[in-house]
Amino acid sequence: MNNQWITISEENGQTFNGYLALPPAGRGPGLILIQEIWGVNEHIQAVAEQYAMAGFVVLAPDVYWRFGPKIALNYDTEGNAAAFDYLNRIDRDLAVQDVVTATTALKALPQVSGKVGVMGYCMGGQLAFRTAAATTVDAAVCYYGGGIANYLHEANHIHAPIAFHHGLQDHLIPQDARQAIEHHFAGRKNAVIYEYDADHGFNCWGRTAVYNQPAATIAQGRTLEFLGQFLSD
Repeated sequence: MNNQWITISEENGQTFNGYLALPPAGRGPGLILIQEIWGVNEHIQAVAEQYAMAGFVVLAPDVYWRFGPKIALNYDTEGNAAAFDYLNRIDRDLAVQDVVTATTALKALPQVSGKVGVMGYCMGGQLAFRTAAATTVDAAVCYYGGGIANYLHEANHIHAPIAFHHGLQDHLIPQDARQAIEHHFAGRKNAVIYEYDADHGFNCWGRTAVYNQPAATIAQGRTLEFLGQFLSD
Protein backbone atom coordinates (compact mmCIF):
# COMPACT_ATOMS: atom_id res chain seq x y z
CA MET A 1 0.00 0.00 0.00
CA ASN A 2 1.03 3.59 -0.61
CA ASN A 3 0.41 5.73 2.48
CA GLN A 4 1.81 9.20 3.03
CA TRP A 5 1.16 12.64 4.49
CA ILE A 6 0.23 15.23 1.88
CA THR A 7 -0.09 19.01 2.01
CA ILE A 8 -3.53 20.62 1.67
CA SER A 9 -3.73 24.31 0.76
CA GLU A 10 -6.26 26.78 2.09
CA GLU A 11 -7.52 29.62 -0.12
CA ASN A 12 -5.63 32.12 2.06
CA GLY A 13 -2.32 30.39 1.36
CA GLN A 14 -2.07 28.53 4.65
CA THR A 15 -1.45 24.80 4.50
CA PHE A 16 -2.16 21.78 6.67
CA ASN A 17 -1.59 18.05 6.35
CA GLY A 18 -3.68 15.02 5.60
CA TYR A 19 -2.90 11.31 5.82
CA LEU A 20 -3.49 9.71 2.42
CA ALA A 21 -3.96 5.96 2.00
CA LEU A 22 -4.22 4.56 -1.51
CA PRO A 23 -5.91 1.27 -2.45
CA PRO A 24 -3.93 -1.61 -3.96
CA ALA A 25 -5.35 -0.78 -7.40
CA GLY A 26 -3.99 2.76 -7.03
CA ARG A 27 -7.33 4.33 -7.91
CA GLY A 28 -10.87 4.32 -6.55
CA PRO A 29 -13.69 6.37 -5.07
CA GLY A 30 -12.64 9.02 -2.57
CA LEU A 31 -13.33 8.93 1.15
CA ILE A 32 -12.64 11.70 3.67
CA LEU A 33 -11.98 10.17 7.09
CA ILE A 34 -12.36 12.55 10.05
CA GLN A 35 -10.49 11.91 13.26
CA GLU A 36 -11.68 11.37 16.81
CA ILE A 37 -10.54 13.79 19.50
CA TRP A 38 -7.15 12.03 19.72
CA GLY A 39 -6.04 13.34 16.34
CA VAL A 40 -4.85 11.48 13.26
CA ASN A 41 -3.15 8.93 15.47
CA GLU A 42 -2.11 5.33 14.87
CA HIS A 43 -5.71 4.12 15.12
CA ILE A 44 -7.12 6.60 12.60
CA GLN A 45 -4.25 5.89 10.21
CA ALA A 46 -5.04 2.18 10.52
CA VAL A 47 -8.72 2.85 9.78
CA ALA A 48 -7.67 4.84 6.71
CA GLU A 49 -5.57 1.89 5.56
CA GLN A 50 -8.42 -0.51 6.33
CA TYR A 51 -10.78 1.34 4.00
CA ALA A 52 -8.04 1.80 1.42
CA MET A 53 -7.71 -1.99 1.33
CA ALA A 54 -11.43 -2.03 0.52
CA GLY A 55 -10.71 0.04 -2.58
CA PHE A 56 -11.11 3.65 -1.48
CA VAL A 57 -8.69 6.56 -1.78
CA VAL A 58 -8.80 7.73 1.83
CA LEU A 59 -7.72 11.15 3.11
CA ALA A 60 -7.71 11.89 6.86
CA PRO A 61 -7.26 15.66 7.30
CA ASP A 62 -5.45 16.98 10.36
CA VAL A 63 -8.22 19.14 11.84
CA TYR A 64 -6.04 20.00 14.87
CA TRP A 65 -3.43 21.71 12.70
CA ARG A 66 -4.01 25.12 14.26
CA PHE A 67 -2.79 23.68 17.58
CA GLY A 68 0.22 22.01 15.97
CA PRO A 69 1.01 19.74 13.02
CA LYS A 70 0.12 16.03 12.97
CA ILE A 71 -1.09 15.80 16.56
CA ALA A 72 -1.44 12.11 17.45
CA LEU A 73 -2.44 11.26 21.01
CA ASN A 74 -2.38 8.00 22.94
CA TYR A 75 -5.29 6.52 24.86
CA ASP A 76 -3.78 7.14 28.27
CA THR A 77 -4.19 9.69 31.07
CA GLU A 78 -1.99 12.30 29.41
CA GLY A 79 -3.39 11.72 25.95
CA ASN A 80 -6.98 11.81 27.16
CA ALA A 81 -6.44 15.09 28.99
CA ALA A 82 -4.90 16.68 25.89
CA ALA A 83 -7.66 15.30 23.66
CA PHE A 84 -10.46 16.83 25.72
CA ASP A 85 -8.55 20.09 25.96
CA TYR A 86 -8.34 20.29 22.17
CA LEU A 87 -12.01 19.32 21.91
CA ASN A 88 -12.98 22.19 24.19
CA ARG A 89 -10.85 24.71 22.31
CA ILE A 90 -11.33 23.79 18.66
CA ASP A 91 -13.33 26.16 16.48
CA ARG A 92 -15.95 23.80 15.04
CA ASP A 93 -16.89 26.11 12.17
CA LEU A 94 -13.27 26.47 11.08
CA ALA A 95 -12.87 22.71 11.35
CA VAL A 96 -15.81 22.24 8.97
CA GLN A 97 -14.18 24.67 6.54
CA ASP A 98 -10.95 22.68 6.77
CA VAL A 99 -12.75 19.43 6.00
CA VAL A 100 -14.48 21.09 3.05
CA THR A 101 -11.06 22.21 1.82
CA ALA A 102 -9.74 18.67 2.24
CA THR A 103 -12.74 17.32 0.34
CA THR A 104 -11.99 19.63 -2.57
CA ALA A 105 -8.35 18.54 -2.49
CA LEU A 106 -9.34 14.87 -2.48
CA LYS A 107 -11.66 15.33 -5.46
CA ALA A 108 -8.74 16.86 -7.40
CA LEU A 109 -6.38 13.93 -6.84
CA PRO A 110 -5.71 11.93 -10.02
CA GLN A 111 -6.12 8.69 -8.05
CA VAL A 112 -9.77 9.48 -7.30
CA SER A 113 -12.11 8.02 -9.86
CA GLY A 114 -15.66 9.16 -9.53
CA LYS A 115 -17.52 9.87 -6.34
CA VAL A 116 -16.41 11.08 -2.91
CA GLY A 117 -17.85 10.42 0.54
CA VAL A 118 -17.15 11.62 4.06
CA MET A 119 -16.99 9.55 7.24
CA GLY A 120 -16.11 10.46 10.82
CA TYR A 121 -15.94 9.07 14.33
CA CYS A 122 -16.85 10.82 17.58
CA MET A 123 -16.06 14.52 17.03
CA GLY A 124 -15.41 13.51 13.44
CA GLY A 125 -18.93 12.11 13.17
CA GLN A 126 -20.33 15.54 13.90
CA LEU A 127 -17.92 17.13 11.43
CA ALA A 128 -18.91 14.58 8.78
CA PHE A 129 -22.56 15.53 9.28
CA ARG A 130 -21.82 19.24 9.02
CA THR A 131 -19.48 18.77 6.05
CA ALA A 132 -22.26 16.96 4.19
CA ALA A 133 -24.38 20.07 4.79
CA ALA A 134 -21.62 22.50 3.80
CA THR A 135 -20.43 21.00 0.53
CA THR A 136 -21.33 18.44 -2.12
CA VAL A 137 -20.50 14.85 -1.25
CA ASP A 138 -22.00 11.64 -2.55
CA ALA A 139 -22.43 9.88 0.81
CA ALA A 140 -21.84 10.52 4.51
CA VAL A 141 -21.31 8.18 7.45
CA CYS A 142 -21.47 9.38 11.06
CA TYR A 143 -20.16 7.07 13.76
CA TYR A 144 -21.47 8.17 17.19
CA GLY A 145 -21.21 11.83 16.27
CA GLY A 146 -21.56 13.74 19.51
CA GLY A 147 -23.59 16.93 19.28
CA ILE A 148 -25.24 16.25 15.92
CA ALA A 149 -28.62 16.91 17.51
CA ASN A 150 -27.46 20.50 18.11
CA TYR A 151 -26.93 21.01 14.37
CA LEU A 152 -30.10 19.48 12.96
CA HIS A 153 -31.00 22.89 11.54
CA GLU A 154 -28.24 22.21 8.98
CA ALA A 155 -29.78 18.90 7.92
CA ASN A 156 -31.96 20.50 5.25
CA HIS A 157 -28.76 21.20 3.32
CA ILE A 158 -27.82 17.51 3.30
CA HIS A 159 -28.96 15.88 0.09
CA ALA A 160 -26.50 13.00 -0.03
CA PRO A 161 -27.33 9.57 1.39
CA ILE A 162 -26.34 9.47 5.07
CA ALA A 163 -25.85 6.69 7.62
CA PHE A 164 -25.67 6.96 11.40
CA HIS A 165 -24.15 4.43 13.82
CA HIS A 166 -25.18 4.85 17.47
CA GLY A 167 -24.52 2.87 20.63
CA LEU A 168 -27.46 2.31 22.96
CA GLN A 169 -25.12 2.57 25.96
CA ASP A 170 -23.62 5.86 24.76
CA HIS A 171 -24.07 8.45 27.53
CA LEU A 172 -22.56 11.13 25.26
CA ILE A 173 -25.41 10.72 22.78
CA PRO A 174 -28.44 10.12 25.04
CA GLN A 175 -31.73 8.67 23.93
CA ASP A 176 -33.39 12.05 23.37
CA ALA A 177 -30.59 13.10 21.01
CA ARG A 178 -30.83 9.84 19.07
CA GLN A 179 -34.60 10.22 18.85
CA ALA A 180 -34.26 13.79 17.59
CA ILE A 181 -32.00 12.61 14.78
CA GLU A 182 -34.31 9.73 13.96
CA HIS A 183 -37.35 12.01 13.93
CA HIS A 184 -35.66 14.57 11.71
CA PHE A 185 -34.63 11.99 9.10
CA ALA A 186 -37.83 9.93 9.27
CA GLY A 187 -39.20 9.33 5.82
CA ARG A 188 -35.95 10.09 4.01
CA LYS A 189 -35.25 7.06 1.84
CA ASN A 190 -31.54 7.83 1.64
CA ALA A 191 -30.99 8.03 5.42
CA VAL A 192 -30.37 4.99 7.62
CA ILE A 193 -29.83 4.81 11.37
CA TYR A 194 -28.24 1.78 13.02
CA GLU A 195 -28.14 1.09 16.74
CA TYR A 196 -25.92 -1.31 18.67
CA ASP A 197 -25.75 -2.65 22.21
CA ALA A 198 -22.48 -0.77 22.65
CA ASP A 199 -20.88 2.32 24.18
CA HIS A 200 -19.47 5.48 22.64
CA GLY A 201 -16.31 4.71 20.67
CA PHE A 202 -17.21 1.07 20.07
CA ASN A 203 -15.21 0.95 16.82
CA CYS A 204 -11.89 1.98 18.40
CA TRP A 205 -9.83 -1.11 19.17
CA GLY A 206 -7.26 1.09 20.89
CA ARG A 207 -9.73 1.85 23.70
CA THR A 208 -10.24 -1.51 25.33
CA ALA A 209 -12.84 -0.21 27.81
CA VAL A 210 -15.34 0.62 25.06
CA TYR A 211 -14.25 -1.41 22.02
CA ASN A 212 -16.99 -3.80 20.98
CA GLN A 213 -15.79 -6.23 18.35
CA PRO A 214 -19.19 -7.59 17.26
CA ALA A 215 -20.68 -4.10 16.92
CA ALA A 216 -17.58 -2.80 15.13
CA THR A 217 -17.63 -5.69 12.66
CA ILE A 218 -21.34 -5.35 11.90
CA ALA A 219 -21.04 -1.56 11.54
CA GLN A 220 -18.07 -1.88 9.22
CA GLY A 221 -19.94 -4.33 7.01
CA ARG A 222 -22.92 -2.01 6.83
CA THR A 223 -20.67 0.96 6.10
CA LEU A 224 -18.87 -0.84 3.29
CA GLU A 225 -22.21 -1.86 1.78
CA PHE A 226 -23.49 1.71 2.09
CA LEU A 227 -20.36 3.24 0.55
CA GLY A 228 -20.24 0.59 -2.14
CA GLN A 229 -23.82 1.39 -3.08
CA PHE A 230 -23.50 5.15 -3.24
CA LEU A 231 -19.87 5.72 -4.23
CA SER A 232 -19.65 3.18 -7.03
CA ASP A 233 -19.65 4.53 -10.57
